[in-house]
Amino acid sequence: MTAARQVLINTNLQVDHVQYLFTDLLLTAYFARSSKDRHCFKLVETGLSYAFLDIGPVSRGHALIIPKDHAVKMHELPDEYLADALPIAKKIALAQGLENYNLLQNNGRLAHQEVDHVHFHVIPKPNETEGLVFGPESWPAQKPSMDDLKAYHVTLIEKLGGKL
Repeated sequence: MTAARQVLINTNLQVDHVQYLFTDLLLTAYFARSSKDRHCFKLVETGLSYAFLDIGPVSRGHALIIPKDHAVKMHELPDEYLADALPIAKKIALAQGLENYNLLQNNGRLAHQEVDHVHFHVIPKPNETEGLVFGPESWPAQKPSMDDLKAYHVTLIEKLGGKL
């Protein structure tokens, strides 16, 4: 295990009389704001992940799921942490009775990642104005030719180690 993967560095945070052990990065990124008010609205915790309500929600019930292993981007995170996160997202969506919601995970500054630690958002979409708002300008669909798509498909299948 590399130094970057050594998550637990004995940094404790007292929240509602419960000791939580997190990395310095997680403390800085997620709890620095809320620790001033002593609020951390924990929802689910497993051996690999921690989920809580976002203190700056896009809509009511907006939750974050953070892996307990440090990785900046999703492709750097070990698979077992990824496998742990989606069932938690499902539990949070079901617990809220969500019919419409977004599951969001950004990788890199151009993709709007603001915190250098993998995290997943469960964002309820109760109506047209709350939650994430997309329009044609925020989802500019391209129109590649079928020949371009076919060529890229072949290239990608080769990189994935598969056969057509």
